[in-house]
Amino acid sequence: MKNETAAGRGGVNFSADENFARERETFGRTADGGKIASEETAFKDARKRVSAEKITVKVIGGGLAGSEAAYYLARAGIPTLLADMKPKKLTPAHRESNFGELVCSNSLKSNDVYANACGLLKEEMRILGSLTMEAADASAVPAGAALAVDREKFSAYITEKLRACPNLTILTEEVTALPDASEKCYTIVATGPLTADALAADISEKTGGGLYFYDASAPIVSAESIDMSAAFTGDRYGKGSGDYINCPLTKEEYYAFVDALLSAERADLHEFEKRDVFEGCMPVEIMASRGRDTLRFGTLKPVGLRDGEGARPYAVLQLRKENAAGTAYNLVGFQTNLKFPEQKRVFSMIPALKNAEFLRYGVMHRNTYIHSPDVLNRDFSVKNNERLYFAGQITGVEGYVESAASGLLAAVHLSDKIFGRPPRVFGNETVSGALENYISSPNKDFQPMNANFGILAPLPEKIRDKKERYRALAERALASVRRTAEEGKIQ
Repeated sequence: MKNETAAGRGGVNFSADENFARERETFGRTADGGKIASEETAFKDARKRVSAEKITVKVIGGGLAGSEAAYYLARAGIPTLLADMKPKKLTPAHRESNFGELVCSNSLKSNDVYANACGLLKEEMRILGSLTMEAADASAVPAGAALAVDREKFSAYITEKLRACPNLTILTEEVTALPDASEKCYTIVATGPLTADALAADISEKTGGGLYFYDASAPIVSAESIDMSAAFTGDRYGKGSGDYINCPLTKEEYYAFVDALLSAERADLHEFEKRDVFEGCMPVEIMASRGRDTLRFGTLKPVGLRDGEGARPYAVLQLRKENAAGTAYNLVGFQTNLKFPEQKRVFSMIPALKNAEFLRYGVMHRNTYIHSPDVLNRDFSVKNNERLYFAGQITGVEGYVESAASGLLAAVHLSDKIFGRPPRVFGNETVSGALENYISSPNKDFQPMNANFGILAPLPEKIRDKKERYRALAERALASVRRTAEEGKIQ
């Protein structure tokens, strides 16, 4: 089945400009959609009040969530400050000065709206006028059914949009403490999982103690150094247009590779072996330690792939384009904490990578998040400070798309509060609403959560076929989000 987007099937998505034109329609309506005033007059009155009361929002952090939130609010006519410590100071994982930098991978996961919850979330965000999705679509590189981007073009697109945005002021500064509850300025904290130490300590103290886990990024190799005589191109199950380079291993090569991986020297092993690691970013060496065949049924699974002679390899490493020019490739699923020389030694045992030039080695880093159910309301505001919001991975949503979505949703809710409108509520039948529900519902064993169909409200009828069930869930979710975007309905 080909990758599908709702827009490609006649759905309506909006650019940022179109989205905020539609924002005006909500100003002149009551909760049941009835007219109370001229839409344009109501909009102007609300804008005048914001100006007269000198209402300002400060967004701390220029990652995906912070960029999304700042852009939405500024485009809505709310004076917004975006504070980020880059380029004066970088975290251990960041390398660029641009906003919206992607650290671990260039993949935003599946783009299939009707078969994957992350693909569905992307479409919900497009409907709401997401800057992240606009940037991703503009900088996409071939990746089969996934949405992968040229990282540099992606972050440059976001940065250009932010710097050119009216009502938005960019501050290069490190924020070291949360604002006091008595301060009148609204604040969205979107400093991400790599929040600088001083601010992280203040957040931990004021939210009852922070939680954290470790995740890792995968290496990148140059395209010209890949031995294509020992590789073949193609997408799993024939999806896409042959976007991946597949590096096969024989049975003997696979077990020799696993043995070398298990004995390789890791960086700071004494620290990481005692810590929690997020399952979705599990280092390949830790996965291998679970059993010698674990990788063959996971990261290196050969199912759905056939070489040039039509045979299925014993194991396969897939490489995905890192940039639009196709000069660099990412080792898919090879997040690692091996020392750099060990990465080159062990990964070069894969025949197609025997002469690989490593443009970037994998690294492991600590991710911080708060215990959101104890701290946040469903609209991402702090329970004991209605002017303070959190957004992004620090709230316990996990993944690029989920992080950006939380920034967009926090901004939507904050704009409703600032303009004095009845709050818009995204129901649990949408991925957006289900994630809001997850991070704000009581949960003593709270852990980071990706978008998945399991968190959505169940359908009223049972559908046994999984593909049909997922499609029904997706269609229901999109209809719900569109009702808000297209009709100006305030629920």
